[in-house]
Amino acid sequence: MVKIPAMRIGSWLLPNNVLVAPMAGVTDRPFRQLCKRLGAGYAVSEMAASNPRLWDSVKTSRRLDHQGEIDPIAVQIAGADPGMMAEAAAFNVRKGARIIDINMGCPAKKVCSLASGSALLRDEALVARILQAVVDACRPLGVPVTLKTRTGWDREHRNALRVARLAQDIGIAALTLHGRTRADLYTGQAEYDTIRAVKAELEIPVVANGDIDSPEKARAVLDHTGADAVMIGRAAQGRPWIFREIDHYLRTGRRHPPPTLDEMRALLLGHLDDHYRFYGEHTGVRTARKHIGWYVAGLPQGREFCARMNLIDNTAGQWRAVAGWFDALAGDARAAEPFAGPPVESTAPVYSLAA
Repeated sequence: MVKIPAMRIGSWLLPNNVLVAPMAGVTDRPFRQLCKRLGAGYAVSEMAASNPRLWDSVKTSRRLDHQGEIDPIAVQIAGADPGMMAEAAAFNVRKGARIIDINMGCPAKKVCSLASGSALLRDEALVARILQAVVDACRPLGVPVTLKTRTGWDREHRNALRVARLAQDIGIAALTLHGRTRADLYTGQAEYDTIRAVKAELEIPVVANGDIDSPEKARAVLDHTGADAVMIGRAAQGRPWIFREIDHYLRTGRRHPPPTLDEMRALLLGHLDDHYRFYGEHTGVRTARKHIGWYVAGLPQGREFCARMNLIDNTAGQWRAVAGWFDALAGDARAAEPFAGPPVESTAPVYSLAA
């Protein structure tokens, strides 16, 4: 088992090499805090708009709320105007950000239609101006800037290596690379050869992202790419304990025991408590539904429970429904089977990650 050196972003030394990906509508403060408690070494906020007219909106205000969060607080900003991006970076630093992350990876149509996110990969000159503006704004404040991007606009125009070199030369402190192009969206399988090529060329830390959904896959991706860390996104939805599982496996080569049904119940109910306090009654009950759905998706009768739960329109009733459902499930001897998991001493399967 090869020990992975601790990863550093500017002056910040991260506690481990398992990071939480920024996901719009998912990685809010309650979710980030939960993931950190369950073993994530670092988490990046949801994407915050660079347009100053949006800074006072309820949505943006929530995304900039870092109260009680463990440092380093990292905020991702998105936009296509260099001056506006620099201003947004400085604004977020004043709001408590210790690291600024630039979004050049989001493939969503509503983001790319504004020529931001991964749409920027079609204009490397603009990429350079944005990176330079944000780095120049943050350097006097002692705040490092990172970049999250994709391998290119489409498979015929993979330019991740050129963008990565450009970023390093400008002063980006670390690079996260998702192993898909913008045109791929989230379809097909992520490829890791481009990440390996980028890592081989750079001196700054490189983080591998895309389709990492198990401890064994994380180990295989790190071995294949030489990356300094892995970033977990969709695989953490409804499964925040994946961070401790991966961290434990990378350190020991052994599987961490899966959560018991009782622990899952406690984690979800605690998550809901924090979620309701953060969003309030009206928004809280609605935005919690997706999290509950992710948690129970693989459990017996989970789909049927969600259909009933989605009709509840108040937080107290929703919380009681979740608690009661887990209690009923625990009373069924058959419910123990899905949580048995692989033995703790299991060894990793062999992954072939070459294209």
